[in-house]
Amino acid sequence: MTENSLSAAGAPEPGDTSPRPVPQEDFLRGGGNAGARVTAAAKPVATQDRRPAKKPLSAQDLRLRWIKVAVFLAGLYPLIRLVVLGVTQHLGANPVEFITRSTGLWTLVMLCITLAVTPLRRLTGVNQLLRLRRMLGLFAFFYASLHFTTYFWFDQWFDLHAIWHDVFKRPFITVGFAAFVLMTLLALTSPRAAVRWLGGKRWQLLHRSIYLIAGLAILHFWWMKAGKHDLSQPKLYGAIVLVLLGIRALYAVAARLKVR
Repeated sequence: MTENSLSAAGAPEPGDTSPRPVPQEDFLRGGGNAGARVTAAAKPVATQDRRPAKKPLSAQDLRLRWIKVAVFLAGLYPLIRLVVLGVTQHLGANPVEFITRSTGLWTLVMLCITLAVTPLRRLTGVNQLLRLRRMLGLFAFFYASLHFTTYFWFDQWFDLHAIWHDVFKRPFITVGFAAFVLMTLLALTSPRAAVRWLGGKRWQLLHRSIYLIAGLAILHFWWMKAGKHDLSQPKLYGAIVLVLLGIRALYAVAARLKVR
C-alpha cells in the first residue's frame, strides 16, 4: 500500500453515502458536526449574572447604625410618655391643653437639637453627625404635626371658620401656623430625590429657612407665654437658638475671610 493510498483511505467511494469519519485532529479542533457537539458540550452552562458582593460594614458604620437606632428610640420618648400618661389618666385636668403644650415644647426641643448638629460637627470634627440631622428634623416636624393636629382636632373640632379667625386675629397662632407651613415644605423636600428635582442651590436655599422657622417658633412660644406672664422657658430656648445661630454665623464669617 503506497503513501497515496493512505491519504485517500478516508475518501468515500463513488455512490457511497455513508458519513465521512472525522479525523481525530478535527475533533480536537471542533471541525465537523461531531466537533461542534464536543465543543458545545465543553462550554460551561450559562450562570446567572453575579452581582458584586456587598462590602462588609466597617466598625465606624456599625457604630453609626447603632447610634441612629438609639437616636430614633430617644425621639419616640415624648410620644411614648404621652401615651403612658393618657392610659394611666395622668394628663391633668385639661388633657387637650397638656398634649398641646407638650408637643409644642418637644417640637422646639427637636428644632434646637437639629440646629446643634452642624456646630457640634464643626467643633468635634465628627462628620457622621450630619447623617443624624435629617432624622432629627423629621422628628421636629412629627411633633409639630401632633401639636397642630391637637389644636385642629381636639381644640377646634375641625371648625375651619374658628381656625382661620385664630390665624388672622391671634398673632402667636399666626406665626406658629407660618412656622408649621414652612416645616411641611422642608419635610416634603427632605428625600434625596428632591435635591435632584429642585437642584442643589435651590434646595439648600429652601432648607435654610430652618433659621426662620426657629425664630417663628420662639416668637410663637414667647407670645403664648406672655399672656400668662411666664417667660422663663421662652427666654431659655430663645438664648439657645441665638447661641446656635451665632456659632453658625461666626463659622460663616471665618470661611469668607479665609477665601479672601
